[in-house]
Amino acid sequence: MATPRRNQISIEDTPYYHCCSRVVRRAFLCGYDSYSGKNYDHRREWVTSLLMKLEGVFAIDIAAFAIMSNHLHVVLKIDIDTVNAWTDCQVLEQWHKLFKGNDLTHRFVQGELLEPHKVNQLKHSIAIYRSRLCDISWFMRCLNEPIARKANLEDNCSGRFWEGRFKSQALLDETALLTCMAYVDLNPIRANMAETPEQSDHTSVQLRIQSTLKGEQPESLLPFMESERQNHSAHIPFSLNDYLNLVDETGRIIRHDQHGAISKKSETLLTMMNISHDNWLNLITKFGQLFRGPVGTLEELTCYCEHLQKRRRHFSSCCQHLKSG
Repeated sequence: MATPRRNQISIEDTPYYHCCSRVVRRAFLCGYDSYSGKNYDHRREWVTSLLMKLEGVFAIDIAAFAIMSNHLHVVLKIDIDTVNAWTDCQVLEQWHKLFKGNDLTHRFVQGELLEPHKVNQLKHSIAIYRSRLCDISWFMRCLNEPIARKANLEDNCSGRFWEGRFKSQALLDETALLTCMAYVDLNPIRANMAETPEQSDHTSVQLRIQSTLKGEQPESLLPFMESERQNHSAHIPFSLNDYLNLVDETGRIIRHDQHGAISKKSETLLTMMNISHDNWLNLITKFGQLFRGPVGTLEELTCYCEHLQKRRRHFSSCCQHLKSG
Protein backbone atom coordinates (compact mmCIF):
# COMPACT_ATOMS: atom_id res chain seq x y z
CA MET A 1 0.00 0.00 0.00
CA ALA A 2 1.32 3.45 -0.90
CA THR A 3 2.46 5.68 1.97
CA PRO A 4 0.25 8.75 2.51
CA ARG A 5 2.01 11.90 1.38
CA ARG A 6 1.62 13.51 4.81
CA ASN A 7 3.80 10.72 6.18
CA GLN A 8 6.62 11.62 3.78
CA ILE A 9 6.85 15.37 4.40
CA SER A 10 8.61 16.66 7.51
CA ILE A 11 9.30 20.40 7.38
CA GLU A 12 11.02 20.07 10.75
CA ASP A 13 13.74 17.98 9.09
CA THR A 14 14.00 19.47 5.60
CA PRO A 15 12.19 21.80 3.18
CA TYR A 16 13.72 20.02 0.14
CA TYR A 17 12.02 17.21 -1.80
CA HIS A 18 12.79 15.42 -5.05
CA CYS A 19 9.67 14.57 -7.06
CA CYS A 20 9.35 12.45 -10.20
CA SER A 21 6.35 11.74 -12.44
CA ARG A 22 6.27 9.11 -15.20
CA VAL A 23 3.81 8.56 -18.01
CA VAL A 24 2.00 5.26 -18.45
CA ARG A 25 2.78 2.46 -20.89
CA ARG A 26 3.89 3.72 -24.32
CA ALA A 27 2.74 7.30 -23.74
CA PHE A 28 5.34 9.94 -24.49
CA LEU A 29 5.64 13.19 -22.56
CA CYS A 30 7.88 14.74 -25.19
CA GLY A 31 10.56 13.77 -27.71
CA TYR A 32 10.34 11.38 -30.65
CA ASP A 33 8.30 8.22 -30.20
CA SER A 34 9.68 5.61 -32.61
CA TYR A 35 6.64 3.36 -31.99
CA SER A 36 4.06 5.88 -33.24
CA GLY A 37 6.40 7.92 -35.43
CA LYS A 38 5.28 11.15 -33.74
CA ASN A 39 7.39 13.93 -32.28
CA TYR A 40 6.22 15.43 -29.02
CA ASP A 41 9.02 17.93 -28.38
CA HIS A 42 6.55 20.81 -28.18
CA ARG A 43 5.16 19.35 -24.96
CA ARG A 44 8.37 20.22 -23.16
CA GLU A 45 7.44 23.88 -23.46
CA TRP A 46 4.03 23.08 -21.93
CA VAL A 47 5.70 21.67 -18.84
CA THR A 48 8.37 24.37 -18.57
CA SER A 49 5.87 27.21 -18.90
CA LEU A 50 3.52 25.70 -16.34
CA LEU A 51 6.39 25.05 -13.91
CA MET A 52 7.42 28.71 -14.09
CA LYS A 53 3.81 29.81 -13.56
CA LEU A 54 3.31 27.58 -10.53
CA GLU A 55 6.56 28.82 -8.99
CA GLY A 56 5.05 32.30 -9.02
CA VAL A 57 1.85 31.13 -7.32
CA PHE A 58 2.92 28.63 -4.66
CA ALA A 59 5.22 29.26 -1.71
CA ILE A 60 7.40 26.55 -3.21
CA ASP A 61 10.73 27.22 -4.92
CA ILE A 62 12.22 25.19 -7.77
CA ALA A 63 15.83 24.18 -7.15
CA ALA A 64 16.22 21.92 -10.20
CA PHE A 65 14.17 20.30 -12.95
CA ALA A 66 14.60 18.16 -16.06
CA ILE A 67 11.90 17.26 -18.57
CA MET A 68 12.65 13.94 -20.23
CA SER A 69 10.90 11.85 -22.90
CA ASN A 70 8.61 9.89 -20.60
CA HIS A 71 9.14 11.43 -17.16
CA LEU A 72 10.03 14.64 -15.37
CA HIS A 73 12.10 15.49 -12.30
CA VAL A 74 11.77 18.49 -9.98
CA VAL A 75 13.62 19.37 -6.79
CA LEU A 76 11.36 21.59 -4.69
CA LYS A 77 11.82 23.68 -1.55
CA ILE A 78 8.83 24.45 0.67
CA ASP A 79 8.99 28.10 1.75
CA ILE A 80 6.97 27.96 4.94
CA ASP A 81 8.13 31.42 6.10
CA THR A 82 6.79 33.12 2.98
CA VAL A 83 3.36 31.47 3.07
CA ASN A 84 2.98 32.32 6.77
CA ALA A 85 3.93 35.95 6.07
CA TRP A 86 1.26 36.38 3.40
CA THR A 87 -1.76 38.39 4.48
CA ASP A 88 -5.21 36.87 4.06
CA CYS A 89 -5.73 39.02 0.99
CA GLN A 90 -2.42 37.88 -0.55
CA VAL A 91 -3.35 34.23 0.02
CA LEU A 92 -6.59 34.71 -1.89
CA GLU A 93 -4.88 36.67 -4.67
CA GLN A 94 -2.38 33.83 -5.13
CA TRP A 95 -5.15 31.23 -5.07
CA HIS A 96 -7.20 33.13 -7.66
CA LYS A 97 -4.31 32.91 -10.12
CA LEU A 98 -5.11 29.20 -10.50
CA PHE A 99 -8.64 28.70 -9.22
CA LYS A 100 -11.90 30.65 -9.49
CA GLY A 101 -12.55 30.89 -5.78
CA ASN A 102 -16.09 31.92 -4.81
CA ASP A 103 -18.19 35.02 -4.37
CA LEU A 104 -17.06 35.42 -0.77
CA THR A 105 -13.33 35.33 -1.54
CA HIS A 106 -13.68 37.78 -4.43
CA ARG A 107 -15.71 40.20 -2.34
CA PHE A 108 -13.02 40.16 0.35
CA VAL A 109 -10.20 40.78 -2.16
CA GLN A 110 -12.14 43.71 -3.60
CA GLY A 111 -12.39 45.26 -0.13
CA GLU A 112 -16.10 44.77 0.48
CA LEU A 113 -17.42 44.47 4.02
CA LEU A 114 -18.69 40.99 4.80
CA GLU A 115 -21.61 39.92 6.94
CA PRO A 116 -20.44 38.81 10.43
CA HIS A 117 -21.74 35.27 9.94
CA LYS A 118 -19.64 34.95 6.75
CA VAL A 119 -16.33 35.87 8.36
CA ASN A 120 -15.68 32.47 9.96
CA GLN A 121 -16.47 30.74 6.68
CA LEU A 122 -13.98 33.01 4.90
CA LYS A 123 -11.26 32.43 7.51
CA HIS A 124 -11.71 28.69 7.17
CA SER A 125 -11.28 28.90 3.39
CA ILE A 126 -8.19 31.09 3.74
CA ALA A 127 -6.59 28.62 6.16
CA ILE A 128 -7.19 25.78 3.70
CA TYR A 129 -5.76 27.77 0.77
CA ARG A 130 -2.72 28.86 2.79
CA SER A 131 -1.99 25.22 3.58
CA ARG A 132 -2.42 24.13 -0.03
CA LEU A 133 -0.14 26.88 -1.37
CA CYS A 134 2.84 25.29 0.41
CA ASP A 135 1.77 21.70 -0.27
CA ILE A 136 3.89 19.65 -2.69
CA SER A 137 0.95 17.39 -3.52
CA TRP A 138 -1.08 20.38 -4.67
CA PHE A 139 1.88 21.76 -6.61
CA MET A 140 2.33 18.47 -8.49
CA ARG A 141 -1.41 18.13 -9.00
CA CYS A 142 -1.55 21.59 -10.59
CA LEU A 143 1.38 20.59 -12.81
CA ASN A 144 0.34 17.10 -13.87
CA GLU A 145 -3.40 17.43 -14.38
CA PRO A 146 -3.35 20.23 -17.01
CA ILE A 147 -0.55 18.48 -18.92
CA ALA A 148 -2.49 15.21 -18.91
CA ARG A 149 -5.63 16.91 -20.21
CA LYS A 150 -3.75 18.68 -23.02
CA ALA A 151 -1.87 15.53 -24.01
CA ASN A 152 -5.02 13.40 -24.04
CA LEU A 153 -6.82 16.02 -26.10
CA GLU A 154 -3.95 16.11 -28.58
CA ASP A 155 -3.85 12.30 -28.75
CA ASN A 156 -7.64 12.12 -29.00
CA CYS A 157 -7.86 9.65 -26.14
CA SER A 158 -8.91 9.45 -22.49
CA GLY A 159 -7.73 7.73 -19.35
CA ARG A 160 -4.53 7.94 -17.36
CA PHE A 161 -1.57 9.81 -18.78
CA TRP A 162 0.61 9.71 -15.66
CA GLU A 163 1.31 6.77 -13.40
CA GLY A 164 -0.89 6.61 -10.31
CA ARG A 165 1.13 8.96 -8.09
CA PHE A 166 4.25 11.04 -8.37
CA LYS A 167 7.20 9.81 -6.33
CA SER A 168 8.77 12.04 -3.73
CA GLN A 169 11.78 11.70 -1.46
CA ALA A 170 13.05 13.93 1.29
CA LEU A 171 16.56 15.38 0.89
CA LEU A 172 17.71 15.55 4.49
CA ASP A 173 20.97 17.50 4.23
CA GLU A 174 23.06 19.70 1.93
CA THR A 175 24.96 16.73 0.50
CA ALA A 176 21.72 15.00 -0.46
CA LEU A 177 20.42 18.23 -2.01
CA LEU A 178 23.48 18.94 -4.15
CA THR A 179 23.81 15.31 -5.26
CA CYS A 180 20.15 15.07 -6.25
CA MET A 181 20.25 18.41 -8.10
CA ALA A 182 23.28 17.30 -10.12
CA TYR A 183 21.61 13.96 -10.83
CA VAL A 184 18.52 15.76 -12.14
CA ASP A 185 20.49 18.30 -14.19
CA LEU A 186 22.59 15.57 -15.83
CA ASN A 187 19.60 13.43 -16.86
CA PRO A 188 19.72 14.49 -20.55
CA ILE A 189 23.45 13.72 -20.78
CA ARG A 190 23.06 10.28 -19.24
CA ALA A 191 20.20 9.60 -21.67
CA ASN A 192 22.30 10.81 -24.65
CA MET A 193 19.79 13.58 -25.33
CA ALA A 194 22.50 16.25 -25.03
CA GLU A 195 26.29 16.43 -25.05
CA THR A 196 26.77 19.24 -22.53
CA PRO A 197 24.70 20.92 -19.77
CA GLU A 198 24.29 24.08 -21.85
CA GLN A 199 22.74 21.99 -24.63
CA SER A 200 20.33 20.26 -22.24
CA ASP A 201 17.06 21.89 -23.25
CA HIS A 202 14.29 22.33 -20.68
CA THR A 203 16.50 21.82 -17.65
CA SER A 204 17.33 24.08 -14.73
CA VAL A 205 21.05 23.88 -15.41
CA GLN A 206 20.58 25.34 -18.91
CA LEU A 207 18.61 28.27 -17.44
CA ARG A 208 21.31 28.85 -14.85
CA ILE A 209 24.08 28.82 -17.46
CA GLN A 210 22.21 31.25 -19.72
CA SER A 211 21.62 33.64 -16.83
CA THR A 212 25.22 33.32 -15.61
CA LEU A 213 26.44 34.57 -18.99
CA LYS A 214 24.48 37.76 -18.26
CA GLY A 215 25.85 37.96 -14.72
CA GLU A 216 22.49 37.02 -13.24
CA GLN A 217 20.60 34.16 -11.64
CA PRO A 218 17.20 33.00 -13.00
CA GLU A 219 14.29 34.66 -11.22
CA SER A 220 12.21 31.51 -11.61
CA LEU A 221 14.71 29.26 -9.77
CA LEU A 222 15.89 29.15 -6.17
CA PRO A 223 19.16 31.15 -6.16
CA PHE A 224 22.56 29.93 -5.03
CA MET A 225 24.51 31.71 -2.31
CA GLU A 226 26.66 34.59 -3.54
CA SER A 227 28.04 35.64 -0.15
CA GLU A 228 27.99 34.43 3.44
CA ARG A 229 25.96 37.49 4.42
CA GLN A 230 22.92 36.32 2.49
CA ASN A 231 20.00 34.56 4.13
CA HIS A 232 20.89 30.86 4.10
CA SER A 233 17.28 29.71 4.25
CA ALA A 234 16.43 31.61 1.04
CA HIS A 235 19.37 30.30 -1.00
CA ILE A 236 20.96 27.02 -2.03
CA PRO A 237 23.95 26.82 0.35
CA PHE A 238 26.65 26.50 -2.34
CA SER A 239 28.45 28.70 -4.85
CA LEU A 240 26.74 28.73 -8.26
CA ASN A 241 30.04 28.72 -10.16
CA ASP A 242 31.34 25.78 -8.12
CA TYR A 243 28.15 23.86 -8.82
CA LEU A 244 28.18 24.58 -12.56
CA ASN A 245 31.84 23.56 -12.80
CA LEU A 246 31.14 20.30 -10.97
CA VAL A 247 28.14 19.49 -13.19
CA ASP A 248 30.06 20.31 -16.37
CA GLU A 249 33.07 18.20 -15.41
CA THR A 250 30.88 15.32 -14.26
CA GLY A 251 28.93 15.46 -17.51
CA ARG A 252 32.13 15.15 -19.54
CA ILE A 253 33.20 12.09 -17.56
CA ILE A 254 29.92 10.20 -17.91
CA ARG A 255 29.90 10.86 -21.66
CA HIS A 256 31.82 7.88 -23.07
CA ASP A 257 33.02 9.78 -26.13
CA GLN A 258 34.53 12.71 -24.22
CA HIS A 259 37.57 13.14 -22.02
CA GLY A 260 37.13 14.84 -18.69
CA ALA A 261 38.26 14.92 -15.07
CA ILE A 262 37.21 16.44 -11.78
CA SER A 263 39.32 19.55 -11.12
CA LYS A 264 40.90 20.37 -7.77
CA LYS A 265 38.26 23.07 -7.22
CA SER A 266 35.44 20.57 -7.67
CA GLU A 267 37.32 18.01 -5.59
CA THR A 268 37.27 20.59 -2.78
CA LEU A 269 33.49 20.80 -3.03
CA LEU A 270 33.21 17.00 -2.92
CA THR A 271 35.55 16.90 0.08
CA MET A 272 33.30 19.41 1.89
CA MET A 273 30.44 16.97 1.33
CA ASN A 274 32.60 14.00 2.38
CA ILE A 275 32.13 12.25 -0.98
CA SER A 276 34.98 10.53 -2.78
CA HIS A 277 35.54 10.95 -6.53
CA ASP A 278 34.49 7.38 -7.36
CA ASN A 279 31.45 7.47 -5.12
CA TRP A 280 30.35 10.78 -6.66
CA LEU A 281 30.24 9.22 -10.13
CA ASN A 282 28.37 6.24 -8.72
CA LEU A 283 25.79 8.53 -7.08
CA ILE A 284 25.29 10.65 -10.20
CA THR A 285 24.75 7.67 -12.48
CA LYS A 286 22.71 5.49 -10.10
CA PHE A 287 20.98 7.90 -7.71
CA GLY A 288 17.51 6.65 -8.62
CA GLN A 289 18.52 3.06 -8.03
CA LEU A 290 20.45 3.64 -4.81
CA PHE A 291 17.83 5.76 -3.04
CA ARG A 292 14.20 4.66 -3.00
CA GLY A 293 13.24 6.83 -0.05
CA PRO A 294 14.67 9.69 2.08
CA VAL A 295 18.28 10.64 1.36
CA GLY A 296 20.65 11.48 4.19
CA THR A 297 22.80 10.04 6.94
CA LEU A 298 21.50 7.39 9.32
CA GLU A 299 21.26 9.98 12.10
CA GLU A 300 19.19 12.32 9.93
CA LEU A 301 16.98 9.46 8.80
CA THR A 302 16.39 8.50 12.43
CA CYS A 303 15.20 12.02 13.31
CA TYR A 304 13.06 12.14 10.18
CA CYS A 305 11.32 8.87 11.08
CA GLU A 306 10.81 9.95 14.70
CA HIS A 307 9.15 13.21 13.68
CA LEU A 308 6.82 11.34 11.34
CA GLN A 309 6.16 8.76 14.07
CA LYS A 310 7.39 5.87 11.96
CA ARG A 311 8.05 2.67 13.86
CA ARG A 312 10.80 1.49 11.51
CA ARG A 313 13.60 3.24 9.68
CA HIS A 314 12.81 2.06 6.19
CA PHE A 315 15.58 2.58 3.61
CA SER A 316 18.24 2.77 6.36
CA SER A 317 20.52 0.54 4.27
CA CYS A 318 20.56 3.24 1.57
CA CYS A 319 22.27 5.71 3.92
CA GLN A 320 25.63 3.99 3.40
CA HIS A 321 25.71 5.01 -0.25
CA LEU A 322 25.77 8.77 0.30
CA LYS A 323 29.15 8.94 2.04
CA SER A 324 30.68 5.57 1.37
CA GLY A 325 34.07 5.11 -0.25
